[in-house]
Amino acid sequence: MERRHFVKSGLLVSGSVLLTGNLAAQSRNKENKLVILHTNDTHSNLDAFPANHAKFPDMGGVSKRYSILENIRKEEEHVLLLDAGDIFQGTPYFNKFGGVLEMKVMSKMGYDAATMGNHDFDAGLDGFLKAKEFANFPFVCANYDFSNTVLATHIPQHTIIQKGNIKVGVFGIGVALDGLVPRDKYGETEYLDPILTANKTAAYLKKQKCDLIICLSHLGFEYASAKVSDKVLAAKTKNIHLIIGGHTHTFLEKPVEVANLEGKTVLINQVGWGGVQMGRLDFIFGSSPVFQKKDVVKIQ
Repeated sequence: MERRHFVKSGLLVSGSVLLTGNLAAQSRNKENKLVILHTNDTHSNLDAFPANHAKFPDMGGVSKRYSILENIRKEEEHVLLLDAGDIFQGTPYFNKFGGVLEMKVMSKMGYDAATMGNHDFDAGLDGFLKAKEFANFPFVCANYDFSNTVLATHIPQHTIIQKGNIKVGVFGIGVALDGLVPRDKYGETEYLDPILTANKTAAYLKKQKCDLIICLSHLGFEYASAKVSDKVLAAKTKNIHLIIGGHTHTFLEKPVEVANLEGKTVLINQVGWGGVQMGRLDFIFGSSPVFQKKDVVKIQ
């Protein structure tokens, strides 16, 4: 991956990257563009925040986000929409409908994939499975082993998405549940080492000739302790191009660059919480880099 530049466009983080490799060889001089849009920690905030909210007056809301999404899809040929977890818990919508409404709304918005956050266990495994029936997109998580639970055949480790000539591998990595989630909520779910699992999964996706490998992480951006975070994950793995994070509700002004085990750049992005901000990353696959500055977009 070449040196890249990023720009924050209002509350929509935007940038572009040149990638070379399989697709570049196939396309020769033809440029191939992929627009990645992403959210995290929306926490059942389907409505906009009230006008008198101290931090986010009139911001957020799925109807506004949907309008922005539809406009971008009209402008761009290849768009990928992803979520990094904690979809559940935070408003009466979850208390009333147990996550079903959130799944229906995300399906309507056209999400391509999501991972599970710790609060997505708040209805228990049975509750999550019931809500998931209304999702027409996959939930992926590689380091939660659900083999001995009702989710055994419902949460794949990864998914491969084809957007035109661009082959994208997406996998999930979750935070340790012990001490964070009541045991009766996650049952016999086994937690696997996030670094070992991420390396194994990314290597597999590379063998599948994915042009871009994305980790949907709910580890958290960074910690003062030695706890595994997105920054630690990026530094101790290889083959991952982009980590879309969640859990710590971190508002990044621009994607953070971290060198991986091979000295190659991994991008990390996270867009706060509550759906008040949506991330955007433009990846250009071809023989020359292209940087595109976007208009200011606010979800308000």
